[in-house]
Amino acid sequence: MAYQGWGPQGPNGPQGPYGPQGWGGWQPVPPPPQPGVIPLAPLGLGNIYNGAFSTMGRYAKQLFGAMAAGYAVLLAVMAGAFAVVYFVVRDDWQTLVDSPERISWDELRPVVFALAGAWLVLMLLTVVINSFISAVTPVVLETAVLGRRTTFGAVWRRAWSRTPSVLGVTFLSSLLIAIPVVLYFLLIIAMLVSFTTDDSFAVSAGLLALLLLAAIPVAIWLSVSFTFAPAIAVLEKAGPMTALKRSFRLVRGTWWRTFGIMLLSALIAGFVAMMVRIPMMFLGPSPTFGYDSTTGEYRDAGELYTDFFRDLLPDLWTYMVISAVVGLVLQLLFSAFTQLVAALLYIDQRIRREGLADSLAQAAGR
Repeated sequence: MAYQGWGPQGPNGPQGPYGPQGWGGWQPVPPPPQPGVIPLAPLGLGNIYNGAFSTMGRYAKQLFGAMAAGYAVLLAVMAGAFAVVYFVVRDDWQTLVDSPERISWDELRPVVFALAGAWLVLMLLTVVINSFISAVTPVVLETAVLGRRTTFGAVWRRAWSRTPSVLGVTFLSSLLIAIPVVLYFLLIIAMLVSFTTDDSFAVSAGLLALLLLAAIPVAIWLSVSFTFAPAIAVLEKAGPMTALKRSFRLVRGTWWRTFGIMLLSALIAGFVAMMVRIPMMFLGPSPTFGYDSTTGEYRDAGELYTDFFRDLLPDLWTYMVISAVVGLVLQLLFSAFTQLVAALLYIDQRIRREGLADSLAQAAGR
């Protein structure tokens, strides 16, 4: 669903009958139109959070369905990759399991290289899937803001079509954010090499502390400045570098507001996740550490090993599966909520600075 309303516009500010009415006499101001999850006017914190929760509620199947499907692809490839690795190095692996004390490097090397290759492939695929998930949120929000319907297939196709651009945004922003951190660690290495006396060590340690205090704020400042880039890459069909530049310009002048709302959103999502995980910690199987309540004595190591695999391991596998499912659900909720907030902040800045509300109202038929 592409239309010209998302393209960059002139800095005209809010327009239409919902702006200031001037001094020509009092007249009632009509409420802004709201075809979808947010009013088409500058957004407050309540509008942003209400829009995020409304989107997750009204478009749950499309939003979480596409995100879960992305993770399902990742898990399927992960299982397939390790299955291939196992069949390729099955004999070497069996030798390692049967006699680990007599294993040589020649026998261990194929296992290490195979696992390293599978890990590298999975890390690259994880970055791609995370970029796809970052593209899903703006695609669904575009429909939610206009109050239109969409389908899982439409979200899936549109998100994949914009995944390369979002992937480029992820790579470039991570590279730029990592520069001050990498420079800091290079300075650490250089100063460690130059240590000659205790006095120089104290001076260098103090200088490193000051440099760290400078590197961390720069990384945070860059991270917040690029907050809108994924949404811009999707909604404006912008390339990675254009999206980063646009995000930097839109955040400029409202950096602290963006930082504060994104930090609050992350804290809210983290608190909810903690409230879910804490009860689960007490639901897991607990070992008895070899203590036999009947005899009042501690069992030996052999009995403890046998009892662990006989009694505790089945419950432990069940608990691990449940924990993995709960963790995936929490990850979906955390990603969707924080990314929706970031995209709504982007829309808010477009409404305030570029008069996007009129374009959205026209696109919604209002």
